[in-house]
Amino acid sequence: MKLFALAFCAASLTGTAFGQAAEFWIGGGTSNLTNKSIGAGSPAGSPDDYQLKGGFRINFRLALNTRAWMGHEVGYAYNRTQLVSAGNADQGMAIHQGFYNFLVYATKEGSRVRPFATGGVHFSNFVPPGASVTQGGGNTKFGVNYGAGIKLKVTSMIGIRADFRQYSTGKPFDLPLANGRLRQNEISASVGLLL
Repeated sequence: MKLFALAFCAASLTGTAFGQAAEFWIGGGTSNLTNKSIGAGSPAGSPDDYQLKGGFRINFRLALNTRAWMGHEVGYAYNRTQLVSAGNADQGMAIHQGFYNFLVYATKEGSRVRPFATGGVHFSNFVPPGASVTQGGGNTKFGVNYGAGIKLKVTSMIGIRADFRQYSTGKPFDLPLANGRLRQNEISASVGLLL
């Protein structure tokens, strides 16, 4: 929490000193998974023994628009998903994500409507059923993400936005017969404070 407060103060001071615009966003949406088979329970099993289902997503973002047409964004997202295994009931689990993205806007800073394209890097911490991220229970994988969205200024200090992103991440838990990359599609809407 202290680190977040320090980062917030630094971001606020940087914006004042260099004319950057800061944006704080909170939102939610859906997390749809593709190539969701994550492997087998044994080397003799099937690659479809274990799969992940999509679910809901809650995200927090801090954006710093450093130029008229460009910006940077860091954030955190909580994703709720289901672990599906052959012959067993679905079990709830979480995916925690931290990310950095570079933003390129189609309109300049101060415009009421700002479509954008984005790309960046992230980590995803997959927490299996019965485990806790606070106790070190989880498997972390790194990846890249890309997408697009649109921001709309409602008032001088309030905005709304819509995002579509795809996250490409290694398969969690290093199970036998896991192949390819897990693809997670985010569709979300957010409300933000524009400074």
